[in-house]
Amino acid sequence: MNRIRGLYLVTDRELCGSRPLKDVVLQAVKGGVACVQLREKDPAVTTRRFVEEARAMKDLLAPLHVPLVINDRLDVALAVGADGVHIGQQDMPYGHARQILGPKALIGLSVEDWADVEAALALDVDYLGVSPVFDTPTKTDTKKAWGLQGLSRIRAATTLPLVAIGGLNAANAEAVVMAGADSIAVVSALCAAPDPCAAAADLTRIIAAALARRSS
Repeated sequence: MNRIRGLYLVTDRELCGSRPLKDVVLQAVKGGVACVQLREKDPAVTTRRFVEEARAMKDLLAPLHVPLVINDRLDVALAVGADGVHIGQQDMPYGHARQILGPKALIGLSVEDWADVEAALALDVDYLGVSPVFDTPTKTDTKKAWGLQGLSRIRAATTLPLVAIGGLNAANAEAVVMAGADSIAVVSALCAAPDPCAAAADLTRIIAAALARRSS
């Protein structure tokens, strides 16, 4: 069963402006977000603060049955009992992460070029993060954008769930799903939205319709 499907929110506190991150996340979940990845980019944020933030997010999402995935930090995921972790190519190797978190944890792995994809095909990851599909100012440490053709090539190579991220919004979500994504991950499209609930509802509707069309 695909545990990652639909709208996937990657958080960014700065893009939320003066609004508390929890408020933005709650509104986005009310609009249809199916999974939340807590990402902390500020190096000044201590581990203690990250854990406190993650615990509060877990308490918010657990009653709503929305999985919480921690970006990069296995220690934080373990400390708060998060549902899983998302790792990149420069983070802890997948095998070690699985050994630490156990068989039930959600573990996603970013793929940034074809060599990453080929290596990932031998792993039992829960999903691949196709990053970035399009160039985006919220993630500048990645390689060349995959584009729709690159995403389609990955879709043809694996049955693993694909989470697409990078420059995605309501204008291109349908095309990205039709190219093979099972989930659309967004940052600014929700965190910077004036109405995160309405923005999430719009994206959720687009994604659901495209997934239904793709499977028909």
